[in-house]
This record gives sequence, structure tokens and C-alpha cells, in this order.
Amino acid sequence: MRHLQTGTLLVTTLFTGLMAGLFSAFAYSVMPGLGRSSDHTLVEAMQGINKAIINPAFMLPFMGSIPLLGLAVALAWRGQSRSALPWLIAALVLYLMAFVVTSAVNVPLNDKLAQAGDPDHIRHLARVRSDFEGSWVAWNVVRALLHTAAFGCLTWSLVLHGAHRAHDSAGGGTSLHTPAHVMEHPRPGPYQHPGRSSSAVAPPVEPVI
Repeated sequence: MRHLQTGTLLVTTLFTGLMAGLFSAFAYSVMPGLGRSSDHTLVEAMQGINKAIINPAFMLPFMGSIPLLGLAVALAWRGQSRSALPWLIAALVLYLMAFVVTSAVNVPLNDKLAQAGDPDHIRHLARVRSDFEGSWVAWNVVRALLHTAAFGCLTWSLVLHGAHRAHDSAGGGTSLHTPAHVMEHPRPGPYQHPGRSSSAVAPPVEPVI
């Protein structure tokens, strides 16, 4: 159970971090760069990106994080790291909110941009761009923040989980100190009656002549 819980936390944190990094990169790098380009360049680039991103390298962490987060919550509920449970629940809620933003806003905008057709044959490129760019950029920032917050919650959950495992390992070992009952009741010596005090003096030994 512990190994499964640790593995699930690690993979979920990694997947969520990948999503947070991807959408954050669009927020502070890709879209500002495309924002300085022409209408034709932005529409053509985003159409190409939206097609290329549908691949296993993106879909596996994007979709797989949800069931893994659910599993992590269930394992924390039934396992030992209960202190991490509120942070895991928060991460799941944040990730689901980001998923809804992507599904309800960004994906429909991507589909609408694709339906506009070849940029070389679009008559009103500026209108197509304005209908897409402002909303897509704003909501991408929102989902980037949500994914980043979920990643932070998962990172702290890992810290709490690791601290709990370290505490269990330290408490489960054999003590190096002599038990108190042994110190209070030492084993009787060769000249000590079991019922007498340890301070009794052993009888003298007569010399042999």
C-alpha cells in the first residue's frame, strides 16, 4: 500500500507539473510572441499547434492526471498519510477546474479557429484573430494558474507523505537504550540472592593454605 501510494503521488505530481509548465509557457512566451506577429502568422501557427498537440505525450498526462489524483485521494483516505489528504483533495478540485476551462473555453475556440479554414483563403483574418486571441489568452492564463496551484498542493503532499514515512521508519526500529525495567531490576549476581538488594556484599573467600 505504501509503495503504491508513493508511486501514485510521484506520477501525479509529475503529470500535473508538465501541464502547469505547458500552459504557463504559452502564457508568458508563446502567445506574447505570436501577439507581435501578423494576423496570418498567428492564425496559421495556432491551427498547426492545435493539430500537433493531440498526441500521446500530451494526452496521457492531461487525461491521466484525473484518475491518478482520484486514486491518490483514495489511498490517502485509507492509508497512513492522512495529513496529506486535504492537499490532495485541493489538488484534485483545482485540476478539475482547469480541465473544465480547457474543455469549455479553449477547445471550442480551437475548433472555431480550425473551421475558419486555410489562412490564405480567409477574407477577414483580423476578425478571425480578434474572435480567438483575446479570450483564448485570458483563459489560458486562468488554467495555467489553476494547474500551477494544483502542482503546488501535490508537491506539499509529497513532503507530508515523506515526513510520515520517515517518522514511521524511525519509530519502528529497535531501541539502542537499555530498557528501564532491566535497569531497575538487574539480574542477580553469583553471590546475590534474587530477593535481596543489589547492594549486598558478597561473603569473603577464605584463603587456601
